[in-house]
Parts: sequence; structure tokens; C-alpha cells
Amino acid sequence: MLKDSKVFSGFSVDDLEAARGFYADTLGLDVTVLDESAGLLSIDLAGGARVIVYAKPTHQPAGFTILNFPVEDVDKTVDELAARGVSFERYDGFDQDERGISRGPGPRIAWFTDPAGNVLSVLEEQ
Repeated sequence: MLKDSKVFSGFSVDDLEAARGFYADTLGLDVTVLDESAGLLSIDLAGGARVIVYAKPTHQPAGFTILNFPVEDVDKTVDELAARGVSFERYDGFDQDERGISRGPGPRIAWFTDPAGNVLSVLEEQ
């Protein structure tokens, strides 16, 4: 019934303009203001995927990773994002280097947050 539906995901932020700036200017993604008065943004991602971002006055950051960005070279991507002002998170239980890259079991991965505290990651495809 739904297998042909063009699915999209969504998440909340507490400051729509800060989110727009971060996703468009810092991360370099295609961001469209859908409805400023309703507090809606659209982020167009590779492969035709789309994410809706909505303003929520009682926003609470997700306690998990909401977006994962597969990249060819996580070291290079972390360096480029850090140069743009992105800070990387450190989590207990993960063997992370000084830049925040986990090189333990699984893919090389580094986590960071958007201005609303939602967790994102860059991970190296294997």
C-alpha cells in the first residue's frame, strides 16, 4: 500500500533561522523555506531524499542520531567541517581520537550537533 509513497522524515528545532543557516551555510545543503509563518524548512538530500525541519517552541533534542551522512573520507570531512566551526561530540564507550572520530568496530564515524542540539554524523563508507 505505501511502498510507492515518496517518504520523507522530519525533526524539530527551536530556532528555524539558526537551523537554516547551519544546514545551508555550514553544511552546504540545499535548504528551502517552505512556510516561514508555519516554521517549515525543507532540506533536499542526495538521491532525491527530503527532510522537513519544523520549529517547535518546546523542542527537545533527539537523544539519537537523526541524520547520517556517508562520506568517502571521514578525516577530510571532519577537518572541513571543523574549519567551518563544527564541534565534534565525545561519547563514553567509543574509542575516539582527538578530533572525535571513532575508529572502533564498525565504520569510522564522528558525531556533531545542529544548533538545536540534534545529533548528526559523518561516517566513512566501507
